[in-house]
Amino acid sequence: MTNAPTRGDAHIVIERRYRASLEDVWDLWTTKDGFESWWGPQGFRADVEEIDAKVGGALRYDMVADSPEMVEAMKAAGQPISHKTKSRFSELSPRTRLVLTNVVDFLPGVATYESNIQVDLSEDGEFVRMVVTLDGMHNPEFTKMQEEGFSSQLTKLDERFATA
Repeated sequence: MTNAPTRGDAHIVIERRYRASLEDVWDLWTTKDGFESWWGPQGFRADVEEIDAKVGGALRYDMVADSPEMVEAMKAAGQPISHKTKSRFSELSPRTRLVLTNVVDFLPGVATYESNIQVDLSEDGEFVRMVVTLDGMHNPEFTKMQEEGFSSQLTKLDERFATA
């Protein structure tokens, strides 16, 4: 393993507005069916093993390549087609804010570290405003890949809800 990564103050902020209710958007983050319905970049899915939406509660899922193209890409890169992911809800204010703390322990040669996803929700007329703040990863290349992957998975919500 390498030394513990140093991420500095890097953050990625992504904002969306969806024609949906606060409850519907909240459920996407806090229920098994909701999370599985959109989590994972295009070509991947999440199979939730445990979700306990309370402070300190666990979120455990397998990130699985589920398209033939992604399966082949993962194999070609010498990577498994799925990996277990461990997170916990470290902050929770119903229908307003949550923070998921992810354990990043699946990158070969990189020391385990934690990374947060902060989600702030608010009503904006007939829309829900969702602001997601991602901690940077252990280096700029992985931070860029994280942003691309998260933006890719948001296209699943963009298709589901009318955006503004």
